Amino acid sequence: MTGPADGRAPGNADAVVIPANSVGVRVRPRLFLLAVAVAASAVLIDQGTKALALARLSQQNRIPLFGDWLGLQLAFNPGTVMSLGSGSTWLLTLVAAAASVALLIAATRARAAGWAVVIGLLLGGAVGNLLDRLLAPPGFGVGHVTDFLAYGNLFIGNLADVLIGVGVGLGLLLYLLGAQRSRDGERRGAAVDA
Repeated sequence: MTGPADGRAPGNADAVVIPANSVGVRVRPRLFLLAVAVAASAVLIDQGTKALALARLSQQNRIPLFGDWLGLQLAFNPGTVMSLGSGSTWLLTLVAAAASVALLIAATRARAAGWAVVIGLLLGGAVGNLLDRLLAPPGFGVGHVTDFLAYGNLFIGNLADVLIGVGVGLGLLLYLLGAQRSRDGERRGAAVDA
């Protein structure tokens, strides 16, 4: 399918057809830019708060924010949540890099602003922690992620983790709302047919 001479898809002024394969991929520049802007903001916030944590917090002392429920304490995590996979930091780096590339590709295919925000949050969180794995001690590709949000005695995380969690939650909500709209549409269609 080809569009007008300016490269836009017929009937959609906000989409551009890229003849990457025989089907073509519709890229919506505004939605792609929204996803990238959300991701870039997330990375800046994540890296900024990690730099602040490195400058102001210690591994020995916890600063309570909400009693024992939430506090601030510096930690360095070679693994994932609760240090799972701490012996395979290089593998986690590869997974984070692959996920970041996949999310960037997904951003080119976002079909709605809500999904662009979801993709941006996930991408920003993934890149935020990937930067730590690439650049933080003890070395390239095996760096430990800087954590500082202490959740009781369970684990210590960072804002990249929070952003990923918010992105997953928002994505689930959008999916459920879309499925509900689809069921409502089918019921209305069935009522019209009857």
